[in-house]
Amino acid sequence: MNPDQKRPLTKLNFTIENLSQAVFIVNRHAKTAINPKFLYKLKHEALKKLIVEGKAKKVGLHFSEHPKNSQQQSDVLVECGRYTFHIPPTKSDFAVLPHLGKLDERVRNPKANLSLNIAKALLQSYTGIKEIQHSPSNPGNRRSYQKPVFKKLGERYTN
Repeated sequence: MNPDQKRPLTKLNFTIENLSQAVFIVNRHAKTAINPKFLYKLKHEALKKLIVEGKAKKVGLHFSEHPKNSQQQSDVLVECGRYTFHIPPTKSDFAVLPHLGKLDERVRNPKANLSLNIAKALLQSYTGIKEIQHSPSNPGNRRSYQKPVFKKLGERYTN
């Protein structure tokens, strides 16, 4: 048995295939996460770094499937290995990239067999971004439960 199969986190390979699969897994989980901000930030920073390194490239602009406050919005289509992703555009993207029109629903990314924890660890190691853990016992964020006090009718409540 290959030693890498026992513990995949001991040796992280930053190949285009591994990184693009990790971005795919993180993006897929971010769509249904309770707090997706960190996952989307991890995806965006990883894709930015891949573009700077020449491992990914911006292909063009697509109309967004779900525009926020406007009737029409565009996203940048990024190609990384066998996968494609969308990221928010910069002002220069509109001047440089061609507009590809509406997204083709028939184009799908290949399946990836990678757990979210491994994908996050790979992208966090690659980008250097760390997830901030919020402790539930923090008194500023959470109030402790106080049992209600019931008095008989006519009695006054005094502390």
